[in-house]
Amino acid sequence: MTGYFITFEGGEGAGKTSILQAISDKLSNQGFEVIATREPGGIEIAEKIRQIILDRSHTKMDPRTEALLYAAARRQHLVEKVLPALDQGKVVLCDRFIDSSLAYQGYARELGIDEIYHVNEFAIEGCMPDITLFFDIIPEEGLNRITANKEREQNRLDLEKLHFHEKVYEAYQLLLDKFPERIYKIDASLSLAEVEALAYEKISTFIHEKKQ
Repeated sequence: MTGYFITFEGGEGAGKTSILQAISDKLSNQGFEVIATREPGGIEIAEKIRQIILDRSHTKMDPRTEALLYAAARRQHLVEKVLPALDQGKVVLCDRFIDSSLAYQGYARELGIDEIYHVNEFAIEGCMPDITLFFDIIPEEGLNRITANKEREQNRLDLEKLHFHEKVYEAYQLLLDKFPERIYKIDASLSLAEVEALAYEKISTFIHEKKQ
């Protein structure tokens, strides 16, 4: 692979989706070929799986079913969109990837981080991100942002109690320690412009260093 695989992670309301689009535009203006995508989703099959996972009426979904559906969507998205783009030397900016499964299903759903990692190993066949930006914001503040943003997609995860989101936050702190060479923390409590600048600096520095 000759491209750059960069993933954006964080709890609900961290602002990563807005930042991803802004950075995609900046990199495109600099002449990079950029693919901005998301998980679950990004391609037709994975978007249909997304609808099943996030449907607010699917409250009976078993945690293992949820984890397997995420892995299935990830696999299809990877082989159909991400890997071809990387092979063509493009910059792939992905809103969520394997770390979300480790945090949400592995830790918050208490299925085990290692267990969910092994499930996803089968799905991704060793294709890990080059770097991952974790947008760090305390759960209460993130959820307050969601409440204030009437245009945001409302999904099944929004039905979870604060304790669940606190567990997700704890999980990301563990992942920062587990993968320090890959995951970088960005203070998402700052203004949108400040967060965008920090994220862009990290990504542009990474691309420059990889080119050397």
